[in-house]
Amino acid sequence: MSVRERRWDTDAYVVALAVNRAGSHAAAALGDGTVRLIDPADDGAPPAVVAAHGGACLALARDGDGAGFLSGGDDGRLCRIAPGRAPETLAEVPGRWIEHVDAEPHGGLRAFAAGRQVHLLDPAGRPRETMADHPATVAGLAFSPNGKRLAVARYGGVSLWWTARPGPPATLEWKGSHLGVLWHPEGTHVMTTLQENGLHGWRLRDRADLMMSGYPTKVRSMAWTARGRHLATGGAESVVCWPFFGGGPWDRAPLQPAGAGAGLVTAVAPHPREPVVAAGYDDGTVIITPLDGTAAVAVARPEGAPVSALAWSGDGRYLLFGTEAGRLSCLPVPARGPTGGG
Repeated sequence: MSVRERRWDTDAYVVALAVNRAGSHAAAALGDGTVRLIDPADDGAPPAVVAAHGGACLALARDGDGAGFLSGGDDGRLCRIAPGRAPETLAEVPGRWIEHVDAEPHGGLRAFAAGRQVHLLDPAGRPRETMADHPATVAGLAFSPNGKRLAVARYGGVSLWWTARPGPPATLEWKGSHLGVLWHPEGTHVMTTLQENGLHGWRLRDRADLMMSGYPTKVRSMAWTARGRHLATGGAESVVCWPFFGGGPWDRAPLQPAGAGAGLVTAVAPHPREPVVAAGYDDGTVIITPLDGTAAVAVARPEGAPVSALAWSGDGRYLLFGTEAGRLSCLPVPARGPTGGG
């Protein structure tokens, strides 16, 4: 454990971590229904505890306005949470769980999923559209980088909805259960995690399929490195980084930078600017590994509980992580990573 680590033992599963678009605050959604708001740069301030949900928090995303966050819970409520403000209920679906939320990146629309339906809210929080044409329970959703489309993961593939006009969605089909969904930062590809031990994706210009398999366990975390050059993923003994430059990952082996954990990677978070990736393991270890082949550095020792969430502050100076046992930590990281390179 770093001597400069700020640590809080919450006694609740850390479901997700997110940093607002302004980069000023991080939010941690917990299984006890609270959201903890953290100012990474304020060493003396404990997290603000926001009572967001009557049950467990199930989903968290940064809102489009810069300051706030969206959370969904098993009480059927979609909440907006912001530093210094009381939580605001934006929508309710009594008797149902809100397990997936996202916000359009330019401060406009919000979306949340409950069962097979996706609900779209306008910038004022009013209902705008219900996207109900899904063949199975929605398992993930994400706005495109330009906010014009919404990708919805479900059994059998992905539905791509236009947000500005009604009508049936385009579909990206592939057998099996598709869970998390992620757009490439340039909007060129859509990637999903699978119920099986692997990933699937599509290059949108020609619908070319991408199949990444061979993982020893289910991939629960994926994220893009700076400028979208690699897709960093968990699910193996080290971080697996698929190349998305120079023609993409077809017929190319992934980059697997050095690891320092003894188990499997459960969470990944690429640095927002530097070519390094933070990774959390199923034994609680957290490492920071450069992509240039130099040695990884362990920044948190194993304590037994899997790392369930990871996030960098907007300026990349702080790394935040949480575990299934409720450990919540904020670590300062020297510029250009702990190795001094990158």
